[in-house]
Amino acid sequence: MRTGNPVLKNEAFSRSKNSSSTMTLGGTVFKTSILLLFLLGTAVYTWYQYYQGVDITMMMIIGAVGSFIVALITVFIKKAAPVTAPIYAALEGFFLGGLSSFIEASYPGIVIQAAALTFAVMGGLLFLYSTRIIKVTKKFRLMIISATIGIFIVYAVNILLRIFLQAEVPYLHSSGAIGIGISIFIVAIAALNLVLDFDFIERGAKRGAPKYMEWYGAFGLIITLAWLYIEILRLLRKIRR
Repeated sequence: MRTGNPVLKNEAFSRSKNSSSTMTLGGTVFKTSILLLFLLGTAVYTWYQYYQGVDITMMMIIGAVGSFIVALITVFIKKAAPVTAPIYAALEGFFLGGLSSFIEASYPGIVIQAAALTFAVMGGLLFLYSTRIIKVTKKFRLMIISATIGIFIVYAVNILLRIFLQAEVPYLHSSGAIGIGISIFIVAIAALNLVLDFDFIERGAKRGAPKYMEWYGAFGLIITLAWLYIEILRLLRKIRR
């Protein structure tokens, strides 16, 4: 794997090199913008419904379950990405919009802060990557991939502990110094995954991947951005508490 994002594996681009219409960086950026619009559109709609007093629980469930299913379809049928990637983004928006509205109700202003920080981090890392201030070496890639896998193992263990023992991993959700430190670390790893994604998409464009891979690359970036936003939201919530 050339990226910590499990969606963006090396095989995803290398399988299809012979195509008259090939992937470009500009095309991927454009597709990413479209997916962000889909995500923001449904997120704003869910947010509006919440503040109108509508029960948005079902919207969040549909968004969470639906986006997971569509993501799996996209991973296994990459040629479907031009159709499934926008659907994924829209469904993810329902979940993120609901989550954001619940947290905003308890901590006013936190969503704007989290969103601003997410895009600021993305912009800053894109600049650092494009100017080669940050270089993706084999050691760098291995470090981020290992840390990402470790984080998701901890999350999986935490879910199992909650289901079967009504317990949780110590300090993972704590708002003390250790808990905040853990969140800062997770935010850093999520952010650095964006650098690996930038590198992977650039390699795909250079290899002449088929045009539909622009949608697939954009889909992978949206997944990382959503993760980063959620982790920044969690960090700010801990700090507020």
